[in-house]
Amino acid sequence: MNRWLVVAGGILVQLCLGAIYAWSAFTRKLEAAPYEFTRTQTQIVFALGLLSFAVVMALIAGRWQKKVGPRIVALTGGIVLGLGYVIAGLAGSSFIGILLGVGLLGGAGIGLAYVCPIAALVKWFPDKKGLITGLAVAGFGFGALIWVKLTGGFQFGPVNLTPGWTGLYGMGWNPNQVFILYGILFAVLVGLGALLMVNPPEGWLPKGYTPPPATRAATTGGRDFTAGQMAATPQFWMLFLTFLMGATSGLMVIGVIKLFGVDALTEGGMAITRADVITGTAMGLFYALFNGLGRIVWGAVSDKLGRKGSIILMSLLQGVMMILFFFIGGRELGLYIGAAIIGFNFGGNFALFPAATADYFGNKNVGTNYPWVFMAYGVGGVVGPLLGGIMGDAKTWMWAFIPAGIACLAVALMMFFLKPPSGKAVTAQ
Repeated sequence: MNRWLVVAGGILVQLCLGAIYAWSAFTRKLEAAPYEFTRTQTQIVFALGLLSFAVVMALIAGRWQKKVGPRIVALTGGIVLGLGYVIAGLAGSSFIGILLGVGLLGGAGIGLAYVCPIAALVKWFPDKKGLITGLAVAGFGFGALIWVKLTGGFQFGPVNLTPGWTGLYGMGWNPNQVFILYGILFAVLVGLGALLMVNPPEGWLPKGYTPPPATRAATTGGRDFTAGQMAATPQFWMLFLTFLMGATSGLMVIGVIKLFGVDALTEGGMAITRADVITGTAMGLFYALFNGLGRIVWGAVSDKLGRKGSIILMSLLQGVMMILFFFIGGRELGLYIGAAIIGFNFGGNFALFPAATADYFGNKNVGTNYPWVFMAYGVGGVVGPLLGGIMGDAKTWMWAFIPAGIACLAVALMMFFLKPPSGKAVTAQ
């Protein structure tokens, strides 16, 4: 099979999995009648989805795809994801029903399918790991743009690509109906992408590619660690903690950007209807678009600059921007700039950390090792949205953004001390 067809399949799968980042399209609707969720409740659904995503990926998907291949696991993930959204659609205004449908089952479906394109494409592209992992997961970021804008129309500030059509909500649809439609689409589209998810033949190498010499094996994926060996190294925990802080920051902003943005803009005297359009554009265009671009750009940059240097630079930029976002988010331009830069850096995590896992702990086992690094995302998915939701209910947004920014700066400094893992921890694979 042409390896670029596998890339196409992976992007299609990821476009649907990115639905979890479209959660902001539902939060304000769920605060209103007949749902009447609190802000904290909306973030609990989001947090459970992220946690379920990471746990299922670590405990089930990584090992299962290694045994049966990525196609079956990705297909199963699409079915579970679609089923979860349909169940949420049938749950009416029940918090528990939507929590279990979108949160538990939806997150589990994403967790099953997400690792499959990454695990397959690292094997197909050992010569372009940073770039290709960025491309593989770029769809996840771009997907949020599609699923957010379908609910409210494709209006981006003064530019309206669908004049006269204000999205599914404008047609009178409620969140339950949107959940059902999305569930059906997710199951079908992930299933189509899964058909292209295959591993290369054993021992396959790209034409003209020569594996790196043994002297560079410690940082190019030439030495393979098991998950247990990896977890015994300080390098694993440094990567885990850095990913945790990046995930906490980025996921908090995804969960609360509409809530924070409307609060900040209306406090300055803006009408709530205009604030609603602006915050939707900040998430649906600027955050989502730059989130996808960040995955590609940071991946390509890391192939040149190195994974360590790229992670340090990305974390420093994110820390500074998280702190600034609280102060500039009350103005339209500030909200757009903040959303774009935070989304760009957050997206970079998903190119840099799988590539770093392959570099430091081996190309062969990345499908089983990376899910454990990715557990940092699950923890961040609980801490970030809940921090934002609680501080939002208390109207003390400063204590959400500034601590998250300081944490990103701290792990950036820690990463200066990252070195290749010792060869003593490695056994032959």
